[in-house]
Amino acid sequence: MTKIDFKTEAEALRDELVARRRDFHRHPELGFEEVRTAGIVAEELARLGMEVQTGVGRTGVVGLLEGDQDGPTVLVRADMDALPIQEENTSEYASSVPGKMHACGHDGHTAIALGVARLLSQHRSHIAGRVKFVFQPAEEIAGGAKAMVADGVLRDPRPDVSVGLHLWNGMPLGRLGVADGPVMAGSSEFVLRITGKGGHAASPHLTIDPVVCAAQVITAFQTIASRSVNPLDSAVVSATYLRAGTAFNVIPQDVEVRGTIRIFRLEVRDLVERRMHEISQGIAGAMGCTAELNIIHQLLPVVNHPEVGARLRGLFRRFVGDEGLDMTERTMGAEDVGLLMDDVPGMYFFLGAKVPDQEVYYGHHHPRFDFDENALPLGVALLSAAVAEYVLPEA
Repeated sequence: MTKIDFKTEAEALRDELVARRRDFHRHPELGFEEVRTAGIVAEELARLGMEVQTGVGRTGVVGLLEGDQDGPTVLVRADMDALPIQEENTSEYASSVPGKMHACGHDGHTAIALGVARLLSQHRSHIAGRVKFVFQPAEEIAGGAKAMVADGVLRDPRPDVSVGLHLWNGMPLGRLGVADGPVMAGSSEFVLRITGKGGHAASPHLTIDPVVCAAQVITAFQTIASRSVNPLDSAVVSATYLRAGTAFNVIPQDVEVRGTIRIFRLEVRDLVERRMHEISQGIAGAMGCTAELNIIHQLLPVVNHPEVGARLRGLFRRFVGDEGLDMTERTMGAEDVGLLMDDVPGMYFFLGAKVPDQEVYYGHHHPRFDFDENALPLGVALLSAAVAEYVLPEA
């Protein structure tokens, strides 16, 4: 078989990729509302001759590209949902839906994955194995991957390896984040209720003030990362919500504190959880209050398998050179693709897509977020080559 020039084939799809991305961007849909997007995806996969399942995880789509020969199953995942953000960009492809915006690049992810499906379907007769395209809903609300797994997305056939990418507009085009191990954090949500004794703010000695107690607990939580977690590990404990009282002259009966925990290792998560319970109970008890802490574990860390990483980095060098491979890029941001990769070896890499000549940087989830569309054909080439490494051995 002739060597496939993925870069040239992907470049030939440039206009189609840009048009698709802009169409998705104009018509953003929130988690589990991706009816229009899922319909376009399903129609395109069916047109390419794939076996298509819709309604997987409510609004998810799965397309199976079967090769003519037996071999491994490679999972390619793309997320489809937008965010509840009012877009402030004035581009001709800006969101047409008030209060909704693709502010994280999922429109690009969906366009890229469809491009990979198109490119690889042209080489179906040479595929030894199969490619399972997973278009996932509701990544931003941490529910889509879980819903798709519950509906059997990792069965019949079970993937042998998974690959995926995230457009990363803080990195320049041509640079890839390809670290081994954890590259995105696991996340948990906590809800803390501290109960004291309310009363008149002018007579604090007759009350048990839960506001002061909550302030002490929040401050003490910040010592967990700095004094309980090994400095060579990483952890974030952020209190982001505080509800207390109804009037300026009333000490309330209770206070509610909410926030997030981010970790790279589950052992660290267990340590953080234990210390949060100890701190909240200890301080509340010392100040005459009671504390009830509830921690909800939402997402697993995204962990790149070293064998898959080594194999694909050797491949990616052909596209971006040694200087384009960044082995240090990690983020405490979370992504529910970690659930799909939990016991399937894989690699999820960052694809540089910084907007050129942008005077002010607008990051992910910002109302003026955007990315360099030149990353679209490069993303198709990289993902196609990554899949081919497993199912097109002579490519």
